[in-house]
Amino acid sequence: MVSKEIDWANISFGYMPTDYNVRRYYRDGKWGEIELSSSEIINIHMAATSLHYGQEAFEGLKAFRGKDGKIRIFRMQANAERLQSTCRGILMPELPTEMFCEMVEKVVKMNERFVPPYESGASLYIRPLFIGTGAQVGVHPANEYLCIIFVTPVGPYFKGGFAATPYVIIREYDRAAPLGTGRYKVGGNYAASLLANKKAHDLGYSCEIYLDAKEKKYIDEAGAANFFGIKDNTYITPESTSILPSITNRSLMQLAEDMGMKVERRHIPEEELNTFEEAGACGTAAVISPIERIDDLENGKTYIIAKDGKPGPMSTKLYNELRGIQYGDRPDKHGWVTVIE
Repeated sequence: MVSKEIDWANISFGYMPTDYNVRRYYRDGKWGEIELSSSEIINIHMAATSLHYGQEAFEGLKAFRGKDGKIRIFRMQANAERLQSTCRGILMPELPTEMFCEMVEKVVKMNERFVPPYESGASLYIRPLFIGTGAQVGVHPANEYLCIIFVTPVGPYFKGGFAATPYVIIREYDRAAPLGTGRYKVGGNYAASLLANKKAHDLGYSCEIYLDAKEKKYIDEAGAANFFGIKDNTYITPESTSILPSITNRSLMQLAEDMGMKVERRHIPEEELNTFEEAGACGTAAVISPIERIDDLENGKTYIIAKDGKPGPMSTKLYNELRGIQYGDRPDKHGWVTVIE
């Protein structure tokens, strides 16, 4: 049953309280059982490693209600694997995929009334949060951890929805170092992006684009999303040790191959932006955010991508195909969707 109290067509991308969250504690070297909670509060020690040394990670995935009324969760196993990679990178115990998926399915079922109706333009955002809770004074891993998963219904990430918008290259800030934590989904990467993101918004842009931190020559990431460009029937996305491996980007690469396109992961020099027929930023929140143009204010350059100001045909095709799979309107050939019965 869908909640009738919510104006589904006009909700924003933000936090809305729901009925329940699920929690799992790691103590004495093992994970406990799932705990169901209706509290939005975490009771945490003031010396917890997550608060002092950034020993925390998170994920983002979505559930969708199809035309048939069924709820579908998109690629939760891939999110479990990425969380495990992050845990290895910052010395937290890995949560097994089976436990992760059990928690995701339970929290979605318990909040079923908050899964937006089909064709509302909204979805249920699922946020797993992993924090070091054990007290520690000194830079060491904790001995206790909490994995909590909450959900919230969200509208489109960008107010205009699937529309081409301008981006800007920000040179005076780096999101992550080449051998740092950029490949992991940790809060520190996002804290490092706040100033640049605010500057981009203040200047009237949708988002910022970072160049590689080492040489400032190559396209790295687009704010909190991966970058891709399309030309000559080829889908091209950056290869970099400081980029978060986007599950949406992986999905788009596979769909591009399914459509007969070539796929390349490699360095993308800034000047190559001039040659792209289409470009976009991709991630869980927006799926694809088409790029109209990219300005490099420091060098006085503008790269026009969408010459008519509209999303390109291949970006549109990829967007519609991925969304179709998520909502159950198109065949799920790669087994990406979990249907909640």
